[in-house]
Amino acid sequence: MTKSLSDIYTTLPEARDPGAATPDAVAKADFNARHWSSPVPGPLTPGSAEHKQAVAEMFRDTFNPYKPSVIEWPKLDRETLERVTSLPIWDIAVQTEGKARLRMAAYARLIDDPDMKDALSRNAWEENRHKEVLSKMVEAYGIPLASEPPYIEPRDVEWAYLVTGFSECVDSFFAFGLFAIAQKSAFFPPALIDTFEPVMQEECRHILLFANWLAWHRATMPLWKRPWFEMRVIGVWLFLLYERLGMVTTFDAEGNRHEQDNNFTVNGTKDVANVDVPLRDMIDICLIENERRFSGYDPRLLRPKLAPNLARFIRFFLPRTPNSASLESQPGAA
Repeated sequence: MTKSLSDIYTTLPEARDPGAATPDAVAKADFNARHWSSPVPGPLTPGSAEHKQAVAEMFRDTFNPYKPSVIEWPKLDRETLERVTSLPIWDIAVQTEGKARLRMAAYARLIDDPDMKDALSRNAWEENRHKEVLSKMVEAYGIPLASEPPYIEPRDVEWAYLVTGFSECVDSFFAFGLFAIAQKSAFFPPALIDTFEPVMQEECRHILLFANWLAWHRATMPLWKRPWFEMRVIGVWLFLLYERLGMVTTFDAEGNRHEQDNNFTVNGTKDVANVDVPLRDMIDICLIENERRFSGYDPRLLRPKLAPNLARFIRFFLPRTPNSASLESQPGAA
């Protein structure tokens, strides 16, 4: 039976039981969140019942029941705390997750298919949990934030969902690499890396869901709707390109104007690494991390391809740098 978003908020037993977080349960949940295969033999063709059910089952079965309210945020020394609080990302990160939750919940209500409705509703629930994680971290470390603007449901729900989905596909690809660089450079202490690791893997699941929803949606829509939909997809990519060419202007609850870098996942290496990371090395790390995070899921499920393929294309024209060998030899590079 399909559950609404509000039903999922109140009925997920894993999300309501902090006592279930024993070390063995945490390890099992972490493993299950990263590994899943459908028992159905043969291909999982987009548009087929087998593919649709596999996507929904993957997202449900790989749910990680961590609770932001019981996370023990590690104590940071003064220097580390200053590094973390100085990053120019926290305002936009909190607001982005709030918008994503609203947009995905709104789109889920438009879907008639019970399996996809369930998966996208759960996705919206997890986006809200990401916002809660960030909010708890900001509170724990005293990071100043602009007051949040009101979250208003979009008038064009499909457009907003596509913008969010494609944006996450691009941002997650670079975020995987940036997170690994922050770990290698010791920008974040190991305890903080471990705390955020489930959130990073959850982003992998989210874009895996989006890529397969997109293929299912294309395969099941009437042919006469397809040209208009593809024009919208092109429009979304043009909008995202425009958005990432400059600073993003936002307004807080008091109407004050704020400008922030919406492209931090691409150009933020200088802020999280103790050494200069050449673009070619950054791309290599992103590709390695992208492959690693997807490796545990059924290979018959589709992966987002545009960001990795574009990165490979750019990499082809970049010269190898003397620092490449040292970066590749660092722990966690593979």
